[in-house]
Amino acid sequence: MTDRGKCVILLHVRGEMAAQEPSPPSSLEGNKPGFPKKILANNLEEKHMCNSCLKILRRPLQAQCGHRFCSFCFNKIVSSGPHKCSACIKEDLFEDPTSILKEGGAFPDNAARREVEALAAVCPNEGCTWTGNIKEYEVNHEGKCDFMIILCPSCKELMRTNELERHNERECPERTLNCKYCKEPFHFKNIKAHDEICPKYPMICEGCAKKKIPREKYVDHIKFCSKFRAPCRFHVVGCDMSVSGLYFIITIWMPPLSLLGEIGVDFLRLPVFGACAPTLPTLALPALATSFTPLPSAVGAALELQLHSEKTKVAELSRRCQELELKVGTFENIVCVLNREMERSSTTIEAYNRQHRLDQDKVEILNNKVRQLERTVGLRDLSIVEMEGNIREMSAATFDGIFVWKISDFTKKRQDAVAGRAPAMFSPAFFTSKYGYKMCLRIYLNGDGTGRASHLSLFFVVMRGHSDALLKWPFNQKVTLMLLDQNNREHIIDAFRPDISSSSFQRPVSDMNIASGCPLFCPLPKLDTKNSYIRDDTIFIKAIVDLTGL
Repeated sequence: MTDRGKCVILLHVRGEMAAQEPSPPSSLEGNKPGFPKKILANNLEEKHMCNSCLKILRRPLQAQCGHRFCSFCFNKIVSSGPHKCSACIKEDLFEDPTSILKEGGAFPDNAARREVEALAAVCPNEGCTWTGNIKEYEVNHEGKCDFMIILCPSCKELMRTNELERHNERECPERTLNCKYCKEPFHFKNIKAHDEICPKYPMICEGCAKKKIPREKYVDHIKFCSKFRAPCRFHVVGCDMSVSGLYFIITIWMPPLSLLGEIGVDFLRLPVFGACAPTLPTLALPALATSFTPLPSAVGAALELQLHSEKTKVAELSRRCQELELKVGTFENIVCVLNREMERSSTTIEAYNRQHRLDQDKVEILNNKVRQLERTVGLRDLSIVEMEGNIREMSAATFDGIFVWKISDFTKKRQDAVAGRAPAMFSPAFFTSKYGYKMCLRIYLNGDGTGRASHLSLFFVVMRGHSDALLKWPFNQKVTLMLLDQNNREHIIDAFRPDISSSSFQRPVSDMNIASGCPLFCPLPKLDTKNSYIRDDTIFIKAIVDLTGL
């Protein structure tokens, strides 16, 4: 007979959190959502996935509920106040307050971070052959790949990073150039328009064929170019003669100058007439005066006709302007009506949105009630199961100190014990009387302690009962344990009287005391050979408690 005690301590160590110092903070902390899934060389495990952006965790944080988020995603969620964890709701694990995400309610999960950073990675950009792990990808390659597809900031065309420089220099229609004449910047697509207005653009005189005349000086050139021919200023009334710039000056200005005598001659000697000035004084002013004649009456009539035509055009334009003003007024009225309709529609939509939000709140309240009812039903189901177990236990209980334990499916249970899946089994409780000691048996089908793998071990356990305060302690009744021969010939029997100094027989302070009994109760070879202890894959264990003195 031996005393046996057993104590199980369960430890849960979170990764290497207690054994190693936390990783130093990165310069890239928390400014991006998760890594894209396509950079992984292997399949993505769910534990490495952010519960918000559903990408690979970047700077993972673990919330109080146990779910992981990217640092960026978590801060974005809690930036507008506490939120319910969507993963807890989806998995039907919501508990208040642990499932409420709030600022400061998560801690950096360095163990998960190291696992993620060590994952094998490849570049997702087509044509790039880079490989490494996620940490190297983030530090050395992300956003720096020559094969990354980007937008040209000017024309918005898609291209690879290594093609941008050539595109900006040779292909982009929005690229900026400097005019080679005036040095002013302009867009490539506006090159023709700029050439038409560039003040330094080289022009060619149609009269003297002089080249490279800047546009800003071209007008001054043709005014005094003797070979440049221009239409007469009276071509609008029928004159089809072309004159030179010098002839224009003589025919228009000389008649009035002839009336001025010597003053007119001095005027002609001004530098503005350039090379022509020396020849002009030789002209006979009286002769020029005689060449100035009044306009013919036919020309006057033509001018009057042209004036009448212009007045008719002005009247027509005035009429059209009035018609356009009427149309504009009509359109303004239509726009006012449409604006009022838009305001009414906006008001209606806002009312619908408010009602929709109220309906969503009601749905959320109903969902919470449903979840509460589900939890209540679950708790009641557990209570029912517990009550059913108590009923079965009470139906199997005896109150005379004698208990027979039937163990069926012996072969399977023996295999589970050998494999370590279920090394021990407890019997239902039995009693010395209705208000007496509460007890049970514990059996190891593959042995325990000194009998492991060689004997069937059987132990007696004193349990905490409702009437313990009325009983005599320590427990001191003789106990007889038996493996019954089903032919009633040779039972295996062992008996002992409790050691009153052992804690196994003191008044229980927990559900049951430490088991005490026979680790070498029955040799296993005796059960492996043909025997009468096992029949129909069932054995019977009997316990007798001596009631003398009770």
